[in-house]
Amino acid sequence: MSEAIMKMCRDTMNKNIEALVTQFARVNTGRAHASLIEDVPIEYFGSVIPLKQTASISVPESRQLLVTPWDRGAVSAIEKGIMASNLGLHPQVEGQTVRVMIPTMTEERRKDLRKVVDGYAEKSRIAIRTHRQDAIRDIKKEESDKALSEDESKRFQDQIQKLTEEHNHTIEQLLKAKVDEILTV
Repeated sequence: MSEAIMKMCRDTMNKNIEALVTQFARVNTGRAHASLIEDVPIEYFGSVIPLKQTASISVPESRQLLVTPWDRGAVSAIEKGIMASNLGLHPQVEGQTVRVMIPTMTEERRKDLRKVVDGYAEKSRIAIRTHRQDAIRDIKKEESDKALSEDESKRFQDQIQKLTEEHNHTIEQLLKAKVDEILTV
C-alpha cells in the first residue's frame, strides 16, 4: 500500500510540473508562438471551445500569429475571444483570417510578467507541499494501523521529502529559465 502512496504522490507532483510548463508556455514573452492563444476560449455556435479546435494557428513572422478558421463564420468569434482573453493582444480581421500582432514588450510589462510567473511557480510549490503532506499523512495512518513499522514509515517519509525537494528544484529551474526569457530584450 505504501508503494502505491509513493507512486500516487510522484504522479501528482509530475502532473503539477506539467501544468506549470503549460502555464509558462502561455505567457507572452514578446515572441509569437501558437501556444500563446491556442487555448483561448471562443464562443462558437452557443458553446465555448478552445481556439485550436476552430482554426489553425501559424507563425508567419517572429512577432505575428495568423489564425485561419476552418469555418468562415468563426472569424468574428475568434476576434472577440482573443480580445477578451486579457493577453494584451489586438487581433485584426483580414478577410478570412485573423492576424494577431505581438506587441513590443516594455520594461513595465516585463516586470508584470515576472510577477505572473512567480505567482504560477508559488502556486505550484504550494501544490507540491500539499501533495507531500497528504502522502505523509497516509503513511502515518498506515503506521498507526500497524501496516508499516516505524522504520519503514520513516524511510517512506524521507523518500517523500526527497521527491518534494526534487520537484521544487525543477520548479526553480523552470522559473529561472522563464524569467530569463522574459527579461531578455
